Amino acid sequence: MSTGKRPKLVLYPTKPMPPTPGLSECDFAIYASYRGTRASGFYGTLKVVRKTDAKLLFPFDGALPIGPYASKDEATSAAQQIGHRIVEGDLTNPEL
Repeated sequence: MSTGKRPKLVLYPTKPMPPTPGLSECDFAIYASYRGTRASGFYGTLKVVRKTDAKLLFPFDGALPIGPYASKDEATSAAQQIGHRIVEGDLTNPEL
């Protein structure tokens, strides 16, 4: 028998991690893929995370779409190249 009450959502406080710049490419995770169809074109999808402090570097507000491209491979390759440029840029000038 239901009492009509919903269970409470309990949020545990999390301690924010201090910004910690990466020291090498191993300190980053690049997730590159694609979405779309032949009819609409293929767009690269990208997520770049700095593992040292779990900072999401890409996507960010205002990021332009990656594509369209004629094939899945072109879209994925373009996303990977952009991901590597973001990592190189963050190693040179860390976003804190």
